[in-house]
Amino acid sequence: MSTTYDIPEVLDRREGPHGEVVLRRHGSVLQIIANGCFLMDTSDGRSERLLVDAALNALDDRPAPRVLIGGLGVGFSLAHAAANPRWGGITVVERERAVIDWHLDGPLSGVSRDALADGRTQIVEADLVDYVNETSDTFDALCLDIDNGPGWTVTDGNAGLYSMAGLASCARVLRPDGVLAVWSAQPSPEFEGTLWNAGFRHVRTEEIPVARGVPDIVHLAVRPG
Repeated sequence: MSTTYDIPEVLDRREGPHGEVVLRRHGSVLQIIANGCFLMDTSDGRSERLLVDAALNALDDRPAPRVLIGGLGVGFSLAHAAANPRWGGITVVERERAVIDWHLDGPLSGVSRDALADGRTQIVEADLVDYVNETSDTFDALCLDIDNGPGWTVTDGNAGLYSMAGLASCARVLRPDGVLAVWSAQPSPEFEGTLWNAGFRHVRTEEIPVARGVPDIVHLAVRPG
């Protein structure tokens, strides 16, 4: 008796500045793969939404806060931020041109179309590591979702972002009492320690229940005023 396997369909495959990026469709789900490593898909989005909400909630009642989102991904973080009128400005930094194109006029446009049309939204094509070192702009919240966690980066160059020096750059773009929120596939006590040592305060970890397996994690920390 033969068995038929549901094989993902490759919709686009490109060589970017940091290697290969692929957009696949698996049934009704769209998936982003970078250098053979699964990044994210459109199956849920709960983690991305909680990442944005956790950052906003930590800002209390600050009027019209501005958020910097590291990584466009499948667009859930952007779409969720744009759906909330409390955000005064939403800047998304994405280094892969392919990912931006998939949202502008490709298969992922259904997720982000309304958010991209929102006047508060700005998409910046840049490496986040470079951006936080070079920009003169400042934000009330920085949401990082560019890796599978501090200890499981997509490319080696991202690892420095979670070091003392990288976190100092993150703090540089945050306004006083601004919030850093970092998504991770697993908890990292070591990263929590680095956040404290880098001068952040109110460091804590929130768990996000998922359908299967261990919970996802959001690391939260506040830049001192």
